[in-house]
Amino acid sequence: MTYGDAIDATFHALGDPTRRALLDRLRTGPLPVCDLAADLPISRPAVSQHLRVLSEAGLLLVTPQGTRRLYSIAPDGIAALRTYLDTVWDDALAGFAAAAHAQAAKAARKE
Repeated sequence: MTYGDAIDATFHALGDPTRRALLDRLRTGPLPVCDLAADLPISRPAVSQHLRVLSEAGLLLVTPQGTRRLYSIAPDGIAALRTYLDTVWDDALAGFAAAAHAQAAKAARKE
């Protein structure tokens, strides 16, 4: 999977509110699917499908523990997303700075 494909998969995974809710629940630490499914208005199999999408996008780690699996946030997946967003933000700020400097130069020439 290329970097662009990975970012696309990440945004696809985060595009669903249930998946974002699952990530929010994992912010405090690893949890099994039964705990993740608690209080969600969908079935456990549906939760498992959402967890698979998040895992395939590189946002979750799955650790077998006996007969169950513990899900946790994948630091590398989140770091890649943050790097991408930082790049977008840096580009936006650079564009804003260039526009501000151009506007200031234009105003200075008129004076």
